[in-house]
Amino acid sequence: MRLVVQRVRRAAVRVDGAVVGEIGRGVVAFVGVRRGDTAAVARDLAAKLVHLRIFEDDAGKMNRSLLEVGGAVLSVSQFTLYADTTRGRRPSFLEAAEPAAAEALYEVFNDALRAHGVPVATGRFGAVMLVEIHNEGPVTILLEREAGGGPAG
Repeated sequence: MRLVVQRVRRAAVRVDGAVVGEIGRGVVAFVGVRRGDTAAVARDLAAKLVHLRIFEDDAGKMNRSLLEVGGAVLSVSQFTLYADTTRGRRPSFLEAAEPAAAEALYEVFNDALRAHGVPVATGRFGAVMLVEIHNEGPVTILLEREAGGGPAG
């Protein structure tokens, strides 16, 4: 599973012109699910994300977590995070999980975030989305874990 995480002041996602998810301060997490990923991987990455110290403390150091600042997550499914561009000009997505499996693990990830007490807004799985991000910093971080691998991040 792979996450691209951006610290934001606010963010929203629209489908067919209508807002389907919106947050204030927090993070946008683009979520890619790989073939072979498991629920344990999804829960591990959710825990890593909510405890990741990417918000500034009073001294201006990135030393506070999403939980500590009372932030929210806008979670957006994105199979293109597993694009393979090593051959040819058209990306291959063979590493990305099949849609049904990916959606199930995406929901496990979101439920795990909520279990930590973090408000979660989402896009719509499989839809064409317009994502509006007000990246603060900018801060963008990649978190990744393979099934059977070590701890996330």
